[in-house]
Amino acid sequence: MNPVLLTVPLAAPADVVAARQQARRVAELLGLDRKGQTRLATAVSEIARNALGHAGGGEVAIGLDGRQLQVAVRDHGAGIADLELILSGRKVFAPGQGAGIASARRLVDRLDIRSAATGTEVLLSQYLPAVPDPAQLARLGSTLPQRRPDPVAELQVQERELIDSLADLQEREAEADRLNRELEDTNRGVVALYSELEQKAEELRGASEMKSRFLSHMSHEFRTPLNSIMALTRLLIDGVDGPLTTEQQRQVDYIRRSAQTLLELVNDLLDLAKVEAGRLDVRPTDFTVTDLFASLRGSLKPLLTNPAVNLVFDEAPGLPALLADEQKVAQVLRNLVSNALKFTEAGHVQVRARHDERHARMVFEVEDTGIGIAASAIDLIFEEFGQVEGRLQRGGTGLGLPLSRRLAMLLGGELSARSEPGVGSTFTLAIPVRYGQAVVPEGAAASAGCWWWTTRRCSATSSATSRRTPASTCWRRKMARWALRLPCPRSPT
Repeated sequence: MNPVLLTVPLAAPADVVAARQQARRVAELLGLDRKGQTRLATAVSEIARNALGHAGGGEVAIGLDGRQLQVAVRDHGAGIADLELILSGRKVFAPGQGAGIASARRLVDRLDIRSAATGTEVLLSQYLPAVPDPAQLARLGSTLPQRRPDPVAELQVQERELIDSLADLQEREAEADRLNRELEDTNRGVVALYSELEQKAEELRGASEMKSRFLSHMSHEFRTPLNSIMALTRLLIDGVDGPLTTEQQRQVDYIRRSAQTLLELVNDLLDLAKVEAGRLDVRPTDFTVTDLFASLRGSLKPLLTNPAVNLVFDEAPGLPALLADEQKVAQVLRNLVSNALKFTEAGHVQVRARHDERHARMVFEVEDTGIGIAASAIDLIFEEFGQVEGRLQRGGTGLGLPLSRRLAMLLGGELSARSEPGVGSTFTLAIPVRYGQAVVPEGAAASAGCWWWTTRRCSATSSATSRRTPASTCWRRKMARWALRLPCPRSPT
């Protein structure tokens, strides 16, 4: 502590008052605010009273150390027993005792204690607004010794401080009450918002169910006349009632192709409605990838109208047999291959399969050398009726890929794509080798929008072998989570 401004001996209770007054006066002259003065004076009073009461007396030295105003309270007593327990707050005292050091520690910026059998020194430090200049220290040294302690004046000061503290406490209580009222209003608003959100979610679920019913009914109503148109055009083209002219045959063929396109749209809408309503059952059977590729090769042969494009199915020896819905797997791959053929002018469309042993999945890839898709449009092609404009875009419903992704999720897997414009695209279908036992990699749930696990769990109970949980109930839960964009639970039940 350098320099020491003054020293106050502690021999009587009046000296405690003097130490308090002098500490306050020094703090005031050095620029501490009213609250800082009160905190330092109170801390000095507490420690000085301890020194007088427990050690019989001592001294209080007030000095400076840079920007710190320091007050050292020293005594020549027997030291403080269990100092560590006292400082840590683990020592229990009788009511009204043992609070001096703890109170002083909270009032100042820093409190240091050195205690031994020859005495104790408590150093109280409070930071000043600025470092005092030499002229200010000189005036301070000449002014302080002239002031004599006045217990009555100190009592009056303490009363004013108490009144100020009570007023401040009253203001804080009023502010706390106001904040509590605001918090209650906010809580009521949050509750109202949650209620409104729940109501909107229920309305959304109802609208989704209504849309599914509408699509289902209308699709059934459309299919009958479309099938009739297809049958009549076939009769006309076959010449059952007589041969057609070249122009008539061309026009009837337009009608047939338009009806075929519309029938495909209706079938896709019906499948989507069934998936959303939970009425599309999974019928798992055992089959091999070789048999699947053989059936696809035959069914896709009519689509090979461009001699510049080769459709290649890689051999798949040694792959394990699949337990899945073969019809739905074939439907997804058929959609992917037909899209690849449509948007490939030259080169190849390659279909291959591999076994992902780590995740117990079979991974199918459909790769083409077509026009490709921009990265910003990858998400668009998986939206209902979403199509990317391009020079090879010829009609289409915009439902094939969205339906394929939902069928993949229904099978417990996922469908993804990667593409580069001018180079080509690769669509990847990953499904479990054994239906209902998929091991989904980390992050797949977030990308699937929380559909994968509800699909897997619900479809497992809605299959032909188990009817414990109605599929519609599970799909309603799935639709609610998907509509609200809620995060996927890690452990679904």
